[in-house]
Amino acid sequence: MLLGLALAGASAGVAASPAPHDARGGHPEDTDAHVLVLGRISDDPKAHYEQLKPLLDYVVPRMAEVGIREGRILMAKDVQQMASYLRRGRVDWVSETAGTAMLLRQRADARPLLLTERDGVSHYHSVFFARRDSGLRSLADLSGHNVAFQRPTSTSAYFVPAATLLERGLTLEILLSPTDRINRGGVGYLFARSELNVSTWVHKRLVDAGVMSNLDWNNPRRMPEAFRRDLIEIGRSEDYPRALEVVRGDLDAKVAARLREVLMDAAGDPEAGEALLRFFKTTGFMPIDAESQRALDHIGSGVARVRAEVE
Repeated sequence: MLLGLALAGASAGVAASPAPHDARGGHPEDTDAHVLVLGRISDDPKAHYEQLKPLLDYVVPRMAEVGIREGRILMAKDVQQMASYLRRGRVDWVSETAGTAMLLRQRADARPLLLTERDGVSHYHSVFFARRDSGLRSLADLSGHNVAFQRPTSTSAYFVPAATLLERGLTLEILLSPTDRINRGGVGYLFARSELNVSTWVHKRLVDAGVMSNLDWNNPRRMPEAFRRDLIEIGRSEDYPRALEVVRGDLDAKVAARLREVLMDAAGDPEAGEALLRFFKTTGFMPIDAESQRALDHIGSGVARVRAEVE
């Protein structure tokens, strides 16, 4: 599913079309150089449009000095489609989790611009857990057992934990059901689709272990207290950035620099408050420090390994 919408700055109306024309293309004769295109990988374009539009409306008027006069939102159905948009110059800027951002760097030369802080949190980690009475106490104990991930695009509940298990010498094999046989030395895995399902499957003994971010582990809506009492943490990953803003690799340097400046200043501007809240509860944007860059490089290597050895 694809949704293209043209935005003519903060105060103009919204004009919708089946998809924006492909005039950008990354070519010198680009006739849309005045348009800033914000992209999103989405299975619910309407809901995500409402989250993206306010921040784009805030950003566009502040980009006039580098020739930006309009904004546009372009949704992609998956990473492959978004990578194509970036390579073809149809999308300039994407907000994503670390794992997907690193995939876009590998596939489309997307360039990390800033770290994104959401709900006051800029970094988090993945938590592996099992029932207290399961006998599992460490990641090494998972050999011959199964684990529930959330979904194939999740950084905290798939990419990072899968790479973490591979780094510890464990092999991963996808299962059709929790009762599927697991090869000796392997770790079977299934996708539960939501964090609440992950916690439920472990608590109800449908799977031996589960994984989610520490934020979800501490969220009673995703890890009910009635479940939590019967579960224990058996491992965790290193900390890594929660989200990133990335831009296409050949975006004009002046446009990228001004976008970076506008976003970094937004947290201190009262006019940006509502837009940031709507933008996935963002509380600020910050430079990518050396430690975060190392974490991103590590995730990039892990994502590549998961794609090569697991999928």
